[in-house]
Amino acid sequence: MDGILNIHKPLDMTSFAVVSAVKKISGEKHIGHAGTLDPQATGVLPICLGQATRVIEFLFDETKTYRAEVELGRTTDTYDSSGKVIKTGDISEINRELIEQALPRFRGSINQMPPMYSALKHKGKPLYKFARAGIEIERKCRAVRVERLDIVDLQPPLVTLEIVCGKGTYIRCIAHDLGEVLGCGGNMKSLVRLRVGPFGLEEALTLPQLEEVFRRGKSYQYLYPVDHVLMNFKAMVVNSAQQCSLIHGAAIKAEMVPEIENSIIHNSLSRVYTEQGFFLGMVRYDLESISWKPEKIFFRGCCKSIEANPCE
Repeated sequence: MDGILNIHKPLDMTSFAVVSAVKKISGEKHIGHAGTLDPQATGVLPICLGQATRVIEFLFDETKTYRAEVELGRTTDTYDSSGKVIKTGDISEINRELIEQALPRFRGSINQMPPMYSALKHKGKPLYKFARAGIEIERKCRAVRVERLDIVDLQPPLVTLEIVCGKGTYIRCIAHDLGEVLGCGGNMKSLVRLRVGPFGLEEALTLPQLEEVFRRGKSYQYLYPVDHVLMNFKAMVVNSAQQCSLIHGAAIKAEMVPEIENSIIHNSLSRVYTEQGFFLGMVRYDLESISWKPEKIFFRGCCKSIEANPCE
């Protein structure tokens, strides 16, 4: 079973537990998720099955959209509502105008200090394990990108934000740091991931729905093809001789695919399809040899049988 499921992760469940549940429901052993959600968060969690686990790295790079409910006036050690309250502050003077004035510093390319209560590892051990033991580990700021950050509702002490950001962004840090800038403290009360790249919450399946889908034998209707997350890359079509070369690990000359030759960028990736329209894999352009080298080939088996056994 090769493809991607768009799962709606429930509250109080780890991403790993969701993977285990999908593994049990589907019977597929080779499964992985694309982007961890904290147990207190809900929303879109793409689950990759079979050959699709090889495109997880591309899903990590996809833009994500969140809706976060920030509680002003209370600072916690975990930066969210699950933690211990370590400070309270006065919010009587906080209004929409003050919050709007504070938000620009959290837009664009910003630096974030990863929280101690996170899955980021130090010497192979998650930081949250050190935090629970009362050990503070020195961390370095990391550059992240926030493309959009807007107020969608304000009901003091709660302010609801919608955030569009790149990989590695800690929404809890934005909640905490916003409280610090406003001088009253803050924590993330709730978080919903609305979108990961092409996957939206409106199409996501809950685990009970997924179980029903598999029981009825309709899983194919909800399993996105492997190349669904690769549509931002250019595409090329190769003939039978070229597809055989790629399947066996050999490069093909760039002049053999003139339809995209004028837009070649050094070290760029491209999708590859057979003349029958089957997705073959990803190739990378090599400037030195003026050729396309196989990067990830998803077809399994003899090249002569690709029409009968495509990887979709």
